[in-house]
Amino acid sequence: MTDPLLAPTKLLDFEAAPLAHLIETRGWRGLSEYDRTGAAYDFVRNEIAFGYNRADDIPASDVLSDGYGQCNTKGTLLMALLRGVGIRCRLHGFTIHKGLQRGVVPELVYPLAPQEILHSWVEIEFQGAWINLEGFILDDAFLDVLQTSFSNTESLCGYGAGTDCLGAPPVAWNGEDTYIQKTGIVQDFGVYDTPDAFYLSHEQSFGWLRGALYRHIIRHWMNARVRGFRSGRLKTDRRATHAHAEPANAT
Repeated sequence: MTDPLLAPTKLLDFEAAPLAHLIETRGWRGLSEYDRTGAAYDFVRNEIAFGYNRADDIPASDVLSDGYGQCNTKGTLLMALLRGVGIRCRLHGFTIHKGLQRGVVPELVYPLAPQEILHSWVEIEFQGAWINLEGFILDDAFLDVLQTSFSNTESLCGYGAGTDCLGAPPVAWNGEDTYIQKTGIVQDFGVYDTPDAFYLSHEQSFGWLRGALYRHIIRHWMNARVRGFRSGRLKTDRRATHAHAEPANAT
């Protein structure tokens, strides 16, 4: 009987040719459990850039093809790669306050954003304990710009980050929890074996019009802003440092 925390699904399609080829050519299966985890994690963190896909519930192979993603889509890709190399994993679902996206969402359309935005991180079983992995969301190039631009504060809730230790956030894989958006959490939906199950129960409440605007216009505008920020063109919004939400009691 297949372990449900190792099984492929429609979204965790690690048996699809692009993901299978990636795992094979990188030689990840021959590594130790610690290094297998780190290799998949580092790939998603830095070789898949921070950006906004057409929807949350897209297959891992589509995220790989896009070459960019946000918390939910990069999480789906990470879970697929982890299961593809034999690492048991599950999803923990949340919402985050929309203030965490301030600065990335153009101010002209920011009022249209839902107050709470669907969020998730990946949990892996490692050495008999469950480890929370969220620090893969922002690539190093983007994070470096935030650290330089907000060098006068350790607390930031905006531009895709929600942290009280901006200068040295726990984002590198070292066998322990990693976080970069934790301080923005509002609701805790608990754990799910798969992203497929999570998105059947929860979906982003855009509404038809806002959803169409997001998919076809706003997300492309956001991605252009992110690319500009990554190149160093960041005009900081002071409101971003004061938009903290109360963190959930997640474990």
